[in-house]
Amino acid sequence: MIRMVLGLGLALLVPCAGAQDAVATDGDKYKVVLENPCVRVLDYRDQPGERTHQHHHPAFVLYALGPFERTLTLPDGKVLRRSFKAGDVMWSDAQTHIGENMGTTPTHVLIVELKDAPAADTGACAGR
Repeated sequence: MIRMVLGLGLALLVPCAGAQDAVATDGDKYKVVLENPCVRVLDYRDQPGERTHQHHHPAFVLYALGPFERTLTLPDGKVLRRSFKAGDVMWSDAQTHIGENMGTTPTHVLIVELKDAPAADTGACAGR
């Protein structure tokens, strides 16, 4: 019985194993520029042909600092193609993916990942 429970527990963890934090999987591309109880702001840069390891983002807003084209490969194998111009802004629900720069220009974006902020402390995010 114990083996069955442990096996089930491990089976439930396997889908999460590849969905690590982006800064942990690709620290050469993601830099944290601000973090507080409400948000984490990431500066992301890559070059044409580069790709990330599979990683996870909570719900986020992306702001493109320059034009780029990329694909996102989701855990189920679905491939999404994205194209951005400088100044484009995009909202995304939480997502696990592998990203690849498929264009001829570097990718440079700011990503604002949302966190569950403490509801009772409205000043928890100010000045950090």
